[in-house]
Amino acid sequence: MMTNSEIAYWNDRFSVEEYVYGKEANEYFKQKLLMLTPGKILLPAEGEGRNAVFAARSGWDVIAFDQSNAGKIKAESLARANGVKLDYRIISMADAQFENDSFDAIALIFAHFDDANRLQYHQKLIQYLKPGGTLILEAFTKAHIQNQKENSQAGGPKDIRLLYQIEDLKNDFPSLILEEYYDTEVTLSEGQHHLGKANVIRILGKKPTI
Repeated sequence: MMTNSEIAYWNDRFSVEEYVYGKEANEYFKQKLLMLTPGKILLPAEGEGRNAVFAARSGWDVIAFDQSNAGKIKAESLARANGVKLDYRIISMADAQFENDSFDAIALIFAHFDDANRLQYHQKLIQYLKPGGTLILEAFTKAHIQNQKENSQAGGPKDIRLLYQIEDLKNDFPSLILEEYYDTEVTLSEGQHHLGKANVIRILGKKPTI
């Protein structure tokens, strides 16, 4: 759960006119979402709404949440500009409550939780996924720290405890069939704060139907 100072940080960051991570959805998210039949999707830690708006434009019923009111304002503005609607809520991951087995997809795109809460939050989210539903995840690895040292616009948490290792994430989702899970180096071009070389983990998982 974010502290008041952390929420203030994100409100300040998102209060500028520009979309700090751009208006276009994350490439991995786009690629995997377009392979799925539209249904109901949950996007935690959705910030300024770029992924939520893409999902809505692609025919999905979208619920998104974050703790930044400034992020919500920009997400809803982006949705209006694209002629779609979002159900965007201001809640923390700790307080988020949804019906079990109610989402066809959940996307965690650069949604970073600390070591003390990561496992609990990830397993909580999977309860909300329908049998046969899909998890799409992209996150920065601990190796990304080096990119941050070399490039101030590389993005990602500066606290290594908020960065991930692939085996930790694999173990967070024991109930899923992992169709993809790998770490890789990519070049991001997402606004002015995810720009340049990045080390990321990508996961595509399915909840068994039985």
